[in-house]
Amino acid sequence: MDWREVYPPAGEELIRDQATRCMDCGIPFCHEGCPLGNRIPDWNDLVRTGAWAAASESLHATNNFPEFTGRLCPAPCEAACVLGIGDDPVTIKQVEVEIAGHAFRAGLVPQPAPIASGKSVAVVGSGPAGLAAAQQLARAGHAVTVYERDDRIGGLLRYGIPDFKIEKDVIDARLEQMAAEGVVFQPGVEVGVDITADDLRERFDAVLLAAGALQGRDTPETPGRELDGVHLAMEHLVPANRVVAGLQDGTPIDAAGKHVIIIGGGDTGADCLGVAHRQGAASITQLDQYPVPPEERAGINDPWPTWPMILRNYAAHEEGGDRIFGVAVQEFIGENGKLTAIRLADVAVQRVDGVRTVTVVPGSERELRADLVLLAIGFAGTEEQPLLDQFGIARNRRGALDAGADWQTAPGVFVAGDMHRGASLIVWAIAEGRAAAAAIHDYLGAAGDLPAPVRADQQPLSV
Repeated sequence: MDWREVYPPAGEELIRDQATRCMDCGIPFCHEGCPLGNRIPDWNDLVRTGAWAAASESLHATNNFPEFTGRLCPAPCEAACVLGIGDDPVTIKQVEVEIAGHAFRAGLVPQPAPIASGKSVAVVGSGPAGLAAAQQLARAGHAVTVYERDDRIGGLLRYGIPDFKIEKDVIDARLEQMAAEGVVFQPGVEVGVDITADDLRERFDAVLLAAGALQGRDTPETPGRELDGVHLAMEHLVPANRVVAGLQDGTPIDAAGKHVIIIGGGDTGADCLGVAHRQGAASITQLDQYPVPPEERAGINDPWPTWPMILRNYAAHEEGGDRIFGVAVQEFIGENGKLTAIRLADVAVQRVDGVRTVTVVPGSERELRADLVLLAIGFAGTEEQPLLDQFGIARNRRGALDAGADWQTAPGVFVAGDMHRGASLIVWAIAEGRAAAAAIHDYLGAAGDLPAPVRADQQPLSV
């Protein structure tokens, strides 16, 4: 019932055992499953022999923030682990977070550039994509300023993800290192409102847009959506995070004593579940319109090394609550403008020629009591915001921003992360931030090379 991270540090013997399991692999596929191209067998071998400093150097060579990914990434590398063919895969993510922990305890040394390039870059957004790009560019000698509209740096890492998954001092420790490397942070500044696109073009040699994909997907067509008590997931998670951080006394959307329905079976839904537990909900039910997936990989449908569609249990599920699969809400029911129940039905979901259809099973409708409904059904792209009009950029049909092979979405304006890809994995955000930084470095005509792990048009290999 506290807000501390659920998973404690693993013992060194356990971590070495896991790293040792990796060593019998003939042809590793794990780094093919990772958008960052992490050299997993290399640092596993170093951990096996107790060479923690060298393991950290190897890990940080491809991943700016292993302390984030080790906690938050769903680990497509583990899905691609060769051991996973007939056994449990190596717990790669667990090894990764322990390497990062050793590095921080030893004192993570800043790596400022030896020579300034004389060029400047503005980064809009301080999530993992923007931060990764900022660190890469600063280490190349460019003067980097990160703008964030929230009052603290971190994007969704800061206010979108609960502390029981990542405590915020983990973020602060990395930001301290980046500040020592020369990155300037400007929180509480909304680009397009507090500062214009023309201001950025005048003051900086290049601009990177990495403001995420925060427009929550909604269900306006569902009867009763307007009732008091039906909210988007982020309307619940953000103020809850601010309360835990001591920035406000209470939240307008509190699950205490309420019967809570969470619509959506993914990461965000699990985050809402854990928060509702800690707020003292009377009951919590999580709904998923898809049928319950198998507990183990089905070799025919999900052959190795692709991302398997299996039942994923998060710590929040072990803490309590009910899950109902193969259902969809037909109506939100209320009295005097307040939510009192939902009407749901069993459904069959099919995809024919790429078109998804949801068919209600006749006679399966019933009601569930509900005082609070949280919509955790994904994101519809980056938000409509003044900076897009000011830069002359339009969202595509997915609500994201298109970019050429050079990561530019407008002359001198680059894009990376969820703002470019749509809501995706943290490893894709970091990979795109690193690649966009390399493109900006080339655009500025600076000496030397920055690693570019992915192209602007590259698609996921395993997810």
